[in-house]
Amino acid sequence: MGKRGLIIGAQEIFTEKEFPVYNKYSGEVVSTVSIAERLHVDQAISTAFEAYKQDKLTPYQRYEILNKTAQIMKDRREEFARTISLEVGKTIKEARVEVDRSIQVMILSSEEAKRIAGEIVPIESGPGNENKMGYYIRCPIGVICAITPFNLPLSLSCHKVGPAIAAGNTVVWKPASDTPLSAYLLIQALSDAGLPAGYVNLVCGSGSTVGEWLLEDHRIGKYTFTGSSGVGKRIKEKSGLRSVSLELGNNSPNIVHHDADLDLAAKMCTLRGFINAGQTCVSVQRIYVHQSVKEEFIEKLTKYTSQLKVGDPLDDTTDVGPLISLKEANRVKEWIDEAVEQGAKVVYGGEQKGEIVVPTILDHVTNEMKVACQEVFGPVVTVIPYEDLDDAIEQSNNSDYGLQSAIFTTNINTAMHAVKKLDTGGVVINDASTFRADLMPYGGIKDSGIGREGPKYAIEQMTNLKMVVINL
Repeated sequence: MGKRGLIIGAQEIFTEKEFPVYNKYSGEVVSTVSIAERLHVDQAISTAFEAYKQDKLTPYQRYEILNKTAQIMKDRREEFARTISLEVGKTIKEARVEVDRSIQVMILSSEEAKRIAGEIVPIESGPGNENKMGYYIRCPIGVICAITPFNLPLSLSCHKVGPAIAAGNTVVWKPASDTPLSAYLLIQALSDAGLPAGYVNLVCGSGSTVGEWLLEDHRIGKYTFTGSSGVGKRIKEKSGLRSVSLELGNNSPNIVHHDADLDLAAKMCTLRGFINAGQTCVSVQRIYVHQSVKEEFIEKLTKYTSQLKVGDPLDDTTDVGPLISLKEANRVKEWIDEAVEQGAKVVYGGEQKGEIVVPTILDHVTNEMKVACQEVFGPVVTVIPYEDLDDAIEQSNNSDYGLQSAIFTTNINTAMHAVKKLDTGGVVINDASTFRADLMPYGGIKDSGIGREGPKYAIEQMTNLKMVVINL
């Protein structure tokens, strides 16, 4: 893609300092991107603030622009997918799925732009208010700061930018430095669809500098962030009374009960556990398996995992590509080795080849090992046996995280019991914890975050309620 600058208003601004973006498989530099200085961050916020104050897009115009953006993305599907595959290391077939889902997010956002409504409030029912009527409306917050991660750079950006525009806000966007290239494609699609300059502004750089400058500017009315719990806490601390939506970490528990369809459970835990090389916040990580079916389940899990092809993500037949960096691959391998030293057994995988970690199944794992109690964010699943369902649920809940969980069972009473007892923002029955439909309310509790995404629910959190009282 060559050199890329900052996008502020109608300008692409190139700065003296820049950083490289690598092909995560070959190590080749595929682009360089300008680093924002403080004056650029101020300029981007000023531009977004002025665009918001002009308030020149009607709900129907927002619908048209977002809907047309989705069509443009569909027309450019392969360009988007190849860019994602290069900058993330995600397999090309997974990248195509991400593009398809991103298109749906923009369509959903466009539809919601026409559905932002208020409600009559029956204040006349109170004593002394007989001659009054009231209603509330939803109003945009203003400037939204979107800070997006590397693992799903297009999809998770659409989940922030799409609803923000649909609600009538403007955006200052900081993508992850590892994966900024798909952001340029999305901004171009929005522009080609008719979004006026200044509605989405792009600033690039590290969280310790650009991120801090964004947090210090009170013209930003809301922060929406996906990433680590540590950074999420920092944003919460610095944002003061301003609104935040935080989608953070997880170490997803998946329960396989004795009456489960073991073939289905093994397939889903393989598919969902190693997608994007395990780099998703709802990736299967802790698998609690009833002792009576543990050996059979591990046998099936190993069979499906051994069928995965590891290698070049641009190869259509590849199932698992590299991690985002050698540093992260080294960390994941260290966690595997540490678990083995503490008594875990490698059932399959365990090897590292540069940025690639072979999909790994660990048995004899305890909840105190890093691979269980922390977020691996790599292609590692752990198997932990249980005898009593409530004990499995208690172990699942014994975590600082609470994003999504899952249970495999053929008994509806067992499933509903787990739904009531599992302490997570979402519970999936007979699919893995990684499942997400883009229109559903998605988010967690505890250290997994604050708020919910999904265009309808994101828009609720990107608008303010304004109460209107009329004295008749």
